[in-house]
Amino acid sequence: MKIRIDGMETEVTSGETILEAARRAGIDIPTLCYSEAFGGQGVCRFCMVEIEVGGKKRLVASCTYPITEEMEVRTATPAVKEIRRNLVTLLYRRAPDSDLMKKLFQEYNCDRIEPVDPEESCIMCRLCVKACEKVGANAISTVLRGTEKRVATPFDEGSEECVGCSACADICPTGAIPVKEEDGRREIWHRSFEMSRCEECGKHYTTQPVSEHVKEQTELNSSSENICPGCRRKKLAAEMAKVRLHVD
Repeated sequence: MKIRIDGMETEVTSGETILEAARRAGIDIPTLCYSEAFGGQGVCRFCMVEIEVGGKKRLVASCTYPITEEMEVRTATPAVKEIRRNLVTLLYRRAPDSDLMKKLFQEYNCDRIEPVDPEESCIMCRLCVKACEKVGANAISTVLRGTEKRVATPFDEGSEECVGCSACADICPTGAIPVKEEDGRREIWHRSFEMSRCEECGKHYTTQPVSEHVKEQTELNSSSENICPGCRRKKLAAEMAKVRLHVD
């Protein structure tokens, strides 16, 4: 099946999203709540595009809209640009302390608006919640409603489900989740975790609960378990070099 995106004819697979097809074709559609790890959520609506099917036009979220028929897709019409500009204005008002939102506010030439909380940087994209679900911890979720809606642990206390992996902070586009690492400990979401030290380079690289979880899931021995990703890659590269040398 073929569709046209911004005038470019593109081969697509039935069921894939407009965003996936556009990115494969090298066409940029901005996103805030999308991750390749778990697909689109349709939360932020920043990826809105205009589609035309059978002469009828409408606006859809490209990260969740599946392609099932031939269509014309336009990613930067005046209506689409205005939607993104309005979204940036509202998100900046919510999270003015975010460097990302400051950049987008300038890029989209938004009108100056009074922020709700000058120290807030969370845009409620829910990527952190999805990452926590993906890890299998489910330690955080959205709480409250309306303008007071936010991401938190149950009762704003340390969750026993949290393993301190910091996947939530790593995926956050605005750096809204604080993580403190000092003296071999990591502090996140009202909890403090002892970190494991790499046996090769001596660097603290993950928390002990994460190490134990990986060991249980992969049945690795304790020696290989206590090696950071960087050193593991180096060892793998060295082993591959030996194999190539032996083959040659």
